[in-house]
Amino acid sequence: MAYADSRIMQDPRQFWDGRYGQAAFAYGSEPNDFLAEQAQGLPPGEALCLAEGQGRNGVHLAALGHRVCIQDLSPVGLARAEQLAQRRGVTVSTVCGDLATFEPAVASVDLVVAIWMHLPTDLRAVVHRRAVQALRPGGHLILEAYTPAQLALGTGGPPQADLLISADDLRRELAGLEWLVLRECQRPISEGPYHQGVSAVVQACGRKPLR
Repeated sequence: MAYADSRIMQDPRQFWDGRYGQAAFAYGSEPNDFLAEQAQGLPPGEALCLAEGQGRNGVHLAALGHRVCIQDLSPVGLARAEQLAQRRGVTVSTVCGDLATFEPAVASVDLVVAIWMHLPTDLRAVVHRRAVQALRPGGHLILEAYTPAQLALGTGGPPQADLLISADDLRRELAGLEWLVLRECQRPISEGPYHQGVSAVVQACGRKPLR
């Protein structure tokens, strides 16, 4: 989970450490519905989860047999991810750092996951480009994010329009993928205390062509 709003611009890590340090999992301990749906049937491989927070999606992928690396800004979130993995009897690796400087190796992973990764527009474009480059031929990218229509609903996500994402943004920023799913829709979400209610989202699953 990553986004920047007026509450956290001064010290994003402190904000997320505080949220992830609360007793309850901020966004629940079960995987995102769309991620779980799209991951079914994918062959196990090297998976990278960006801005993964407390690790619910990465732990789910590890249970499916993937070798999972979880990236996040918050060491508190990553500690919770490791605890969740231990509780579920799986292993994940973690990388603590800022997405502005995190650059995965080219053609190093089979799956990239970005669930609720909301970033300033310029940085988001860079992170998306690096994500496509990190995929091996035949690899997949799975993403869900809030769209600008979410501002009228207020059921989760950042409150600034420039941090929200449209399908057109994804077509442009994730150029080079073949789209298996790319849609904007409204759907009910129940993920911990911070994501509750009907939400306006963009859902994407793309595949890097075989060369």
